[in-house]
Amino acid sequence: MSKEFLWFGRCGSFCSSLLVICLLGLGLLTPTPGAGQDISFRNRSEEVGVAGYQRQRSVTAARAEAVFALGTVTMNDFIGSYPIKPWGAPGVAILDFDGDGDEDIYVTNGPGAANSLYSNQLLESGTLSFLDVAALAGVTLTDQDSTGVCLGDTDNDGDPDLYVLGRSEANRFLENLGNGTFDDRTVPSGLGGGDRSSSSCAMGDVDGDGLLDIAVANNFDMRSNFAIFVEPFALNQMNELFLNEGGNSFTASGVESGFANVQEITWAIAMVDLDLDGDMDIVTASDNGGIPFAVFGGVDRGFLRFYSNDGGGRFTDLTAPAGLLNPGDWMGLAFGDFDGNGRLDIFGSNTGDYFEPFFGIPGGLGDQASRWFLQGENGVFSDPGVGSTVASPFGWGAAAVDYDNDGRTDLMYFGGLDAGAIVDSSNPGIVLHNTGGAVFDYDSQALAGSVDHSLRVEHGVAVGDLNRDGFPDIVSVASSRLGPNLPPGLIPYPFEYGSPFDGTAAFFPTFLPGENPGELIYSGASFPRGDLAVEISSGNGNRWVRAEALGTIGLTSAGVTNRSGIGAVFSFTPSRGNQSIQPVVGGGSYASQHSLAQIFGLGQARRGTLEVLWPGGVRNRLYGVGSREEILFPEIPCSFEDRSQSFFSYVGCLHLSLHELRAEGVLNNRQKARFFRSALLAFFYP
Repeated sequence: MSKEFLWFGRCGSFCSSLLVICLLGLGLLTPTPGAGQDISFRNRSEEVGVAGYQRQRSVTAARAEAVFALGTVTMNDFIGSYPIKPWGAPGVAILDFDGDGDEDIYVTNGPGAANSLYSNQLLESGTLSFLDVAALAGVTLTDQDSTGVCLGDTDNDGDPDLYVLGRSEANRFLENLGNGTFDDRTVPSGLGGGDRSSSSCAMGDVDGDGLLDIAVANNFDMRSNFAIFVEPFALNQMNELFLNEGGNSFTASGVESGFANVQEITWAIAMVDLDLDGDMDIVTASDNGGIPFAVFGGVDRGFLRFYSNDGGGRFTDLTAPAGLLNPGDWMGLAFGDFDGNGRLDIFGSNTGDYFEPFFGIPGGLGDQASRWFLQGENGVFSDPGVGSTVASPFGWGAAAVDYDNDGRTDLMYFGGLDAGAIVDSSNPGIVLHNTGGAVFDYDSQALAGSVDHSLRVEHGVAVGDLNRDGFPDIVSVASSRLGPNLPPGLIPYPFEYGSPFDGTAAFFPTFLPGENPGELIYSGASFPRGDLAVEISSGNGNRWVRAEALGTIGLTSAGVTNRSGIGAVFSFTPSRGNQSIQPVVGGGSYASQHSLAQIFGLGQARRGTLEVLWPGGVRNRLYGVGSREEILFPEIPCSFEDRSQSFFSYVGCLHLSLHELRAEGVLNNRQKARFFRSALLAFFYP
């Protein structure tokens, strides 16, 4: 009998069935031929000055170490005593906090250690490097066990504010003062949120008043596993929605809005115009945990939920009508038009395909797969399966991004899990290349020479163009790591799905089987603190365009969109190419937020057409956008699609709005004339 079967066989059936979902998702990678896109990412963490980050252990670390100290345990000890995410649940955000034109990094930390705000020195020095200015900026939050983070210009004063979540404690709101510093406005803002255990947050204007509201994904008291394995609903904490009343004052509006009315274990949340009707919908990713699906005698409680907005901040749960009733252990979210049909699709990271079959838990291949759902013209989503990848490993943070700039939206996801008895090390960083029509192939070479993600218990992931070369880079943060010489080493899973992830799908046993059935003995392993990884793209020969949305409420007399442009949906069509769509999303991923700037690949085209659907339904278009252009696209509150207006009314609206934008210094005379010409052309050729 192989050593891996002996290990679990001695643990007994109770141990096996419980570990099934305690590990929730393993699966590693076997090298396969690369996607041929000539893109590689390289770890530049030490070189750019972020290698000093170490994730301080969470407040729950002592509970994990107390279980280690017992020496010999049973699975009962893991249910009641071992915490979820014992070393922490960090998140990361990419933002330009100081308005100097390059992307900075904010990463959360644990109690007693400072959160870090890495200021990008690219434009100051000409070289990509970062300085941690968290202390000077007033964003260290050393007294908080920080988890997720999201951002947006909540007061429409031209700079991004931060909302930082806590573990079983109040969340914190940090107002950007515009001079490189922040003010903790948690109490006067009303955004503390009590002592829930929050994982992710998102910003978006749900009621159309031009002010960013905030939604929060909550889970449960993570000091034990009861909510995962024993009680399906009662221990779970409601999600929250805070409405912005102006002046950075917020009021709770969850249950009455139709949103926060389900007790689920919610890991990720996003505000995005999923149905492209001009208002902010909410999508959540929740976890079925260790309770089997209903078809196997359990309960379905983990879904990708779609809350449709009526335009005034009232939500209807359309999960079932939209065809999204696929139960799972959903962890992270990403959005884009994967199949090129002009609709937004959803990617959800999940726990993978390798764990449950190993323990004989009922279920089929794909039940726990990280996968994409494609939206049809009727607004219903379909599950096409995972194609040539066949199976998938575990995932937390996720991104939908055209990493090779060929004009098609690709996918990335990362993740690991400390489940007490073992540590998942199945995901070395997944990059899925879209070959067209939402057919994804695993690009085994993209991350082959970079960070060994399988040795990092990764959580937060964010993407953005850190070095301004037109190609997205990756920032990821881990709660802990696996040392290269930790005994007893990784144990592989004995599966052959025909997947590129078969050969190295494995786990690390923190506990080893004892002499008696159901008995486990601590291996003596300890885990180094988690780190921050910055992986820079090599780029290739494909061309690109960079676009950033600017809402013009307060800048134009008719503007209605928040200054961050969150909720806008960009589409780009290269000359003789296919349209791609990228929404400006508040939140998503897991505990993290991507850059608000969008990069569109042109392939070998030299120019194309850029269009924006703004919150409220206005559409603007800009023709002749050339390769390597960096466009700040302001909301022009005059829609070329609005046929209720005459041509002369449309022109009058354009003249007034563009004049106001010129007066505010948003556009110069040349840019003003360019947007005017494009707006006229769009009216005649909508």
